Amino acid sequence: MKAADKRATPDRSAMARLRDTLRRLYHGRTPAAFRFQVAAIVIDLAIIGFFIATPVIQQSASFLWLDYAVAALVGADLIARLLASNDMLRLMKQPTSWVDVFILLTLLMPTALANLGFLRILRLWSLSRSGSIWRHFEMRGLRPWREASHAVINLLTFLFVITGFVYTFFFRNGAGLENYIDALYFTVATVTTTGFGDIVLPGMAGKLTAIVTMIIGISLFVRLAQAIFRPAKVFFPCPQCGLQRHEPDAVHCKACGHVLNIPNEGD
Repeated sequence: MKAADKRATPDRSAMARLRDTLRRLYHGRTPAAFRFQVAAIVIDLAIIGFFIATPVIQQSASFLWLDYAVAALVGADLIARLLASNDMLRLMKQPTSWVDVFILLTLLMPTALANLGFLRILRLWSLSRSGSIWRHFEMRGLRPWREASHAVINLLTFLFVITGFVYTFFFRNGAGLENYIDALYFTVATVTTTGFGDIVLPGMAGKLTAIVTMIIGISLFVRLAQAIFRPAKVFFPCPQCGLQRHEPDAVHCKACGHVLNIPNEGD
């Protein structure tokens, strides 16, 4: 029994060291952690680029190899983030983790879930909810642009999700770059309410798609305009009530009146 305990101890120690290393890399502020986080963001953007290009390249001979390689990267990142978390169960309950699990399933079963592949672009939304990317924004004094960046990412995610949906269900017979551009053109023309005459989705399903796209799209455009043009606010949780957004020169919390101590951008 004692021999078994001695053999188990190094294993637990190795796992603990691995988790500590991953925590430092994913959540640390050291130069090594910074380089790792930047590399992870670059890889994520490359994966998102692959998702956007998937409708065009999915007929190529090398597509499955790329698909499974991306699945390995997404799976490794998901496992690493779970190990780096102090509460794995809480992390798995978050919508971003659900999105990553769903994306991983579509990558592992590209044929069976081919019709749902357009939802992979939700990885962009998941990336926008990552704490590390916004931490770098704040380190460079770009905190006022955080909300506007969220709005831009939400709009881009919506545009590419709708484009993928339209391409998958209405332009499948003419697969290729030209038809993907047609699907993107239709989506942008609908969202911006500029109208179109040369590309119209057929049938009742097409009309309903256009209606839903216009309603959600114009809402996101309004949200983007609000984020860009309304006065910038800082993110600083009030110690008393938890309100996070305040005026840059606020002395008291407008919700509860608690005295704030908001640091300057250079601090």
